[in-house]
Amino acid sequence: MTGFLTLAGKRALITGGTQGAGAATVALFRELGADVLTTARTRPENLPGEMFVAADLITLHGSDTVADAVRSRMGGVDIIVHMLGGSSGPGGGFAALGEAEWQAELSLNLLPAVRLDRALVPAMIMQGAGVVIHVTSIQRLLPLPEATTGYAAAKAALSVYSKSLSKEISPKGVRVVRVAPGWIETDASVRLAERLAQEAGTDLDGGKRMIMDALGGIPIGRPSQPAEIANLIAFLASDRAATITGTEYVIDGGTVPTA
Repeated sequence: MTGFLTLAGKRALITGGTQGAGAATVALFRELGADVLTTARTRPENLPGEMFVAADLITLHGSDTVADAVRSRMGGVDIIVHMLGGSSGPGGGFAALGEAEWQAELSLNLLPAVRLDRALVPAMIMQGAGVVIHVTSIQRLLPLPEATTGYAAAKAALSVYSKSLSKEISPKGVRVVRVAPGWIETDASVRLAERLAQEAGTDLDGGKRMIMDALGGIPIGRPSQPAEIANLIAFLASDRAATITGTEYVIDGGTVPTA
């Protein structure tokens, strides 16, 4: 059928797939026919056990657990989507980031992707096909010095690693693509907006405007929705994007200023 997007017959691993854009991506991949395995530290009640493996991906053991589950449950993988990420760094600029804070940012935002690729991509190369999608962030271009220097630096490292990987393995049949979201309206970001609104004595819309102002503005006037991030990822993972590799797709409502 012309215009029909499908992932039927594809085996997909999606990390961080239990909330936000990760959960939306898992749901869409299933809707499009993919066999999906996702992971987090604990399984939500609404996710079938056969689709989930409990693991802490900031550890080497957690990555090994997930890679073993991919092999034993699905017999390999055709699509890897590295959704896992986030920031727990304190405010206060660079001086507030000690050794533990830097290690935490790298352990969450860079090393899980590196480890899982190392474990699973060789089999993709052997089968001569596959797609690896690294979810980076516009903060690698627009870091917020007060609070996200470590996170932004880790995502920048992920982006450079992804580009290098694409140059190495694209000639062997495995595409590597980056998706860089801006502000996504998740439950966590709404809670942040509510907190900011309460502190400033305004309403939820006012709290959202505060976040948009901190980012330098969002021309479309709103954050992205999780399903919109999932739509882009699903297209890039599909055969309709068969000649796309080595590139980064920004989805931020126009936040990053460009010429």
